Amino acid sequence: MANTARPYILAPDGPFPNNPSLPLLLCPQAVALTGTDPAAIFEALFREHQWHGAWRNGVFDFHHYHSSAHEVLGVYRGTARLRFGGPQGITAETRAGDVVIIPAGVAHQRIASSPDFAVVGAYPRGQTPDMCYGRPGERPGTDNNAQATPPPAADPVHGPRGGLKTLWQA
Repeated sequence: MANTARPYILAPDGPFPNNPSLPLLLCPQAVALTGTDPAAIFEALFREHQWHGAWRNGVFDFHHYHSSAHEVLGVYRGTARLRFGGPQGITAETRAGDVVIIPAGVAHQRIASSPDFAVVGAYPRGQTPDMCYGRPGERPGTDNNAQATPPPAADPVHGPRGGLKTLWQA
C-alpha cells in the first residue's frame, strides 16, 4: 500500500464552507485490490483503523458536504471524475485503488463516471454525518460544526502513524 497523499486546502466557495484548516487528501493507488470482493478490503481496512459506518455505493452527482463528520472514500471499482470544494474547487480523476479523505465541510460531487464506478465510504468512530447542500441558512452554523469536528484517531489506510496524522496536525 502506498503512503502518498496529495493535500489540497480548499477555501470557502459561495455556499460551501470547505475547510480552511484541514486539507482534502487524494491518495492515488493507496490500496492494492484483489479477489472477487475488493470492497471488503476497504471495509476491513477502514474498520481496523477506527473508521465506521461503512457503506457501498457511488458519489452523488450534486454538490453536498457533511459538517459533522470527516469522510473517507475508497474506490473499489471503475473510474470517476469528482469535484471537491464547490464549483470553483478542484477536479480529480479517480480509479479503483484510490482513497480520498474529505474533511468536514468540504463539498464533493461526481461529475462523470464509468458505469461500474463504486466506492466504500466511512466515517471516524463517534462521528455521524449530516447532509448539507449549500442551501441558504446552512452557514455559518455548518462552518462552526466543521471546525469543531475532531480529527480522527487514525489514518483510514495506514493507521495511527499514517499521512493523515501528519497532514492534519493542529
